[in-house]
Amino acid sequence: MASKEMSETGVDCREEPASKTVREVQLEAENEKLKQQIAKLKGPKGKDTSNQIAALKTALGMRDFKPEEMAIREIIMNRIIRIFKRHGAVRIETPVLELKSTLTGKYGEDSKLIYELKDQGGELLAMRYDLTVPFARYVAMTGTEKIKRYHIARVYRRDRPAIAQGRYREFYQCDIDIAGDHYEPMLPDAECVKIVCEILEVVDVGEFCVKLNHRMLLDGMFEVCGVPKDKFREICSAVDKLDKEKWETVREEMVTTKGLDPAVADRIKGYVTMKPGPTLYDELLKDEKLMGNASAKKGIEDMGKMLAYCRLMGVAEKNMSFNLSLARGLDYYTGVIYEAVLIGARVGSVAGGGRYDNLVGMFKMAAMSAKKRKKKKVKVVPCVGVSIGIERLFAVVEAQQKKKKKKGITTSGAFRTYPTEVLVMSGNSKSEELMLERMKLCRQLWEADVCAEMEYKQKNVMKKSFALCAEKGIPIVAIMGENELARGVVQVKLQVDIPGVGSASFQKEYARSQVARAIRGMMTKLQASLDAAPAATAPDASTGTAAAAAAAPPAAPMAS
Repeated sequence: MASKEMSETGVDCREEPASKTVREVQLEAENEKLKQQIAKLKGPKGKDTSNQIAALKTALGMRDFKPEEMAIREIIMNRIIRIFKRHGAVRIETPVLELKSTLTGKYGEDSKLIYELKDQGGELLAMRYDLTVPFARYVAMTGTEKIKRYHIARVYRRDRPAIAQGRYREFYQCDIDIAGDHYEPMLPDAECVKIVCEILEVVDVGEFCVKLNHRMLLDGMFEVCGVPKDKFREICSAVDKLDKEKWETVREEMVTTKGLDPAVADRIKGYVTMKPGPTLYDELLKDEKLMGNASAKKGIEDMGKMLAYCRLMGVAEKNMSFNLSLARGLDYYTGVIYEAVLIGARVGSVAGGGRYDNLVGMFKMAAMSAKKRKKKKVKVVPCVGVSIGIERLFAVVEAQQKKKKKKGITTSGAFRTYPTEVLVMSGNSKSEELMLERMKLCRQLWEADVCAEMEYKQKNVMKKSFALCAEKGIPIVAIMGENELARGVVQVKLQVDIPGVGSASFQKEYARSQVARAIRGMMTKLQASLDAAPAATAPDASTGTAAAAAAAPPAAPMAS
């Protein structure tokens, strides 16, 4: 048998003509392999797939976003960022990948949801699960002792997706955290509650409530009820399911899965089923067993102080609820915990967080050698923060917009897909000279920081131009026909009401040299009216009933 002739690339070359190079043979083999992969994508064997499109899809629990969806996201994010800045927060960024050791052991039972990567050049990596642990790592690594920061970025969880409830494997988190010991106790905790309320009000997703509790109160309650100390976190994780499960189901988990004494579980029921609300604090003060426990007493006193601060900051009673069934299962919480829910909406919690005073110290301790740990005391950097479930807010607002669309209400108002502020047109014209003049006017507007487009065809039809404005929600048209060109002016016509300028029927003539400044001023007034109105209640562009119709992302960054 003749020996097999192989190229240096491993391709069998016995049957190939001598004229073919090794590289050509290699390319043919690669092409054949590619054809086989395409055939797999197209469908099962035996079927005619000549006209069938390859089965392209996103990964499970992940999604693409259309322009109209991105318009909603950009506007909501801008409004949230403005609130963060109003409270004095600065922005940081951390990598999407962290060392696996950074993330493990911080999330309790949820640690199984961390996306782990294979060995990458000697490092075991994982995709960030949230923004809190990376922030604590950042504070410890940089030696930061005082910071109020916000961070908006994608996080990843190997969870079972529930698209209808806005639960994905890749999603944005939107966090604000306050680190440092330069605050009076409970002041930053109350400010976080105030920030959540401001965000939910400005996004205008309906009625909401921020549930409040304290980890030290929970631990004291467990101790009073007879829960073994080594089971505190397990039982806490079970209690955390009371917002989704009935007490009987949670009790079954405590007793059967966690091995808790049934009598102890029944004592826990007496507390976690207490009616939440403003009277709960006074009831707990009268509970001698709880007030006799140091941990529970500290938690109750902290809650009383924080509730008082929240009221002083303007948080309405209807928007906050002291609730003993709130537990939050993450291991790193040490004090106040929060969770915001929308009343009547089936999307789960839309914000959550709390105090985590030991997480930064944990990272500092891990970075020290054993010798240094004995000699040097680790400085504690207390932290408190809250994460806004921005994806769920997006889902609620998107659903609101779809309902409006079904009812025939144009959604080009509060959430316009297109940022164009001015359409430059020439009426019913097909002059090349006018097309060139439109280009010059667009340049003027762009240089004045106005978002402008023009009719790009030489032939203009006024009816079509106004239809385009209605379709894109463009608030202003600039008309420059032959008459205007001869006189060196531009006709400016509003498509919406602009407070301080005029109604949708307003039309005024401006000199070419002044028109860009005039339009910039109109858009500034329009944006100011939009900032003062809740997002989802902004009126519609097509009717021209209010300035809110032009709520496009601002041409220039909003002032903080």
